[in-house]
Amino acid sequence: MKYNFDQIINRKGTDSIKYDKIQLLFNADDLQPLWVADMDFASPPFIIEALKKRMEHPILGYTMRTQQFFEAFKHWAKKRYQWEVKTHWLDFSPGVVAALNIAILSLTEKNDEIIIQPPVYHPFFKIVTTNNRILVENPLQKDENGHYHIDFDDLQQKINTKTKIIIISNPHNPVGRVWKKNELEQLGKIAVKNNLIILSDDIHADFVYQPYQYIPLASISPSFAQQCITVTSPSKTFNIAGLSTSVVVIPNKKIKEKYTQKLNDMHLHLGNLFGNIAFQTAYEKGEVWLNQLIDYLLNNRNLIIDYLQNKIPNIKAYPVEGTFLMWLDFSKTGLSHKQIKDKLIRQSKLALNDGLTFGKNGEKHFRLNFALPQSKLLKALKKLEIFNQL
Repeated sequence: MKYNFDQIINRKGTDSIKYDKIQLLFNADDLQPLWVADMDFASPPFIIEALKKRMEHPILGYTMRTQQFFEAFKHWAKKRYQWEVKTHWLDFSPGVVAALNIAILSLTEKNDEIIIQPPVYHPFFKIVTTNNRILVENPLQKDENGHYHIDFDDLQQKINTKTKIIIISNPHNPVGRVWKKNELEQLGKIAVKNNLIILSDDIHADFVYQPYQYIPLASISPSFAQQCITVTSPSKTFNIAGLSTSVVVIPNKKIKEKYTQKLNDMHLHLGNLFGNIAFQTAYEKGEVWLNQLIDYLLNNRNLIIDYLQNKIPNIKAYPVEGTFLMWLDFSKTGLSHKQIKDKLIRQSKLALNDGLTFGKNGEKHFRLNFALPQSKLLKALKKLEIFNQL
């Protein structure tokens, strides 16, 4: 079956954060939204059909996750990531960020140190500080080609007896890196040596472009697996984020027991009836749909790169290895961060994510979501070209 990713769908008035919250956050209601990381494509029809079928039953009571729920993920992980996941490693969370919070609360104490690697997904900052843990930054370094890498020397210098966790993003949001095996091995060795737990947000695992390959850090060696909590979900992959259903992979028995106890104590273990159905259906039936989506997104990614190089050369974009998020560098425009932001909103009429929300090294950068029909992407690029002319 050939799926249609060119379809234009009006999302206004559906309580969409991406569309219906623009006025509140950008103080304008005439912007094209390219910010929140969900897609403007229809969720797969086989998921919609499964949800409709369940709606034929008139009672929507308390529900549970069946063995098939976790088996669906296990089969997906083996086929897509070459990762043999054991059933007893698996648990639930009503979202990736929720899982990271639960892990922090169950595995650390107040004033313990937690390392993050900015520029990085902005909730990482808050889940550390709001839980009264000490935030330590190990900033990613960018070379002259716009390619980001982990500063391992800086990382090792910042680890001490109070350091308990490092949170990583793989594939990385917002810079689009898919960490290579040698990078993950170096990180894993540091974690083992210092008894650090690695919280790995792998929600973009399915968005990887050739020749790159997503590798779960926990899959590399048993010793790494014992230090790692991997959190992922079909929510980005199949555009079902509103159903709040994620899976947590914890090979270390003692760590998993602590996580599960905190999850139950907070009464977050029940989950969502429709989230359970969508999760299982996505992983059981979604491969053909996803393969077509990746091809479409790759064309969008390449369109942006070519357009900027040929028509807006002072706005730079590194060809992201994974995710559907483009990290745009406006440094060569000669404008301040505030001037860039104002021009994007007032003149180009575009709503992009402000790079400073991802850390101070996000200055003069903005994140663009390219998971949308190509006709809408071309419209956005023409608006961005206006930015360059005014």
